[in-house]
Amino acid sequence: MSINLLLRLLAPAWAGSVLWVSASSAQMPLTAPSAIPLIPSNEARIWFYRDLAIYSSLATPFVRLNGAAVGVSQPGGAFYRDVPPGHYHISADSYLDDPSQDRDVDLAPGHEIYAKILPSDHWIEGGGGGGRGGGSGYHRETFYVWLYPPDAARPVIAQLPFYGGGALAAALPPR
Repeated sequence: MSINLLLRLLAPAWAGSVLWVSASSAQMPLTAPSAIPLIPSNEARIWFYRDLAIYSSLATPFVRLNGAAVGVSQPGGAFYRDVPPGHYHISADSYLDDPSQDRDVDLAPGHEIYAKILPSDHWIEGGGGGGRGGGSGYHRETFYVWLYPPDAARPVIAQLPFYGGGALAAALPPR
C-alpha cells in the first residue's frame, strides 16, 4: 500500500475525530445577567451555585427546599428557582448530618438570595490497603449550604455555566 493511498484513507477518519472531539467539548452557556428574566412580581428567587476547585468533590447532590428536591448541584455551575414568599429550609444531600450544614431563610416578594453549596471532603474515607494494589477505598460526600451577599455571589455566578432556572414545578411541603 502506498503512502498516498494510506493518507487518503486516514485523512477523513482523522478529520472526523477532530470534529467529534470539538463538538463533544462544548460548554454550557455562562450565567449572563442579561439572559436571566426578572423575578416574577409575587415571588422570590433563590440562586444555588458551586465553585469548581481542583481537589473538590465532583459529586452532584440534590439541593432541597423544605425537604423537596429542586435541583442538582453541579461542580462549577449555577441555577435558580423562583418560589412563593415564605419560610424555606435549604439543604444539600450529604452523608453526614451536621446541624450547621443547612440554612433557614424567610423570603419576601421580590427578594433574592444566594446559596453556595460547599463540598467538605475527607470527613469519612478509608479502605484501599495502601500501595500494593489493595483494592478500592471509599469516600463519603458531605455538603454545606452557606448564604452569600449579592455583591460577593453575583460576579462568581456570572462566570459559571448556567443549568437552568424558573418556577418550581410542584408545591413544596410546608416547613
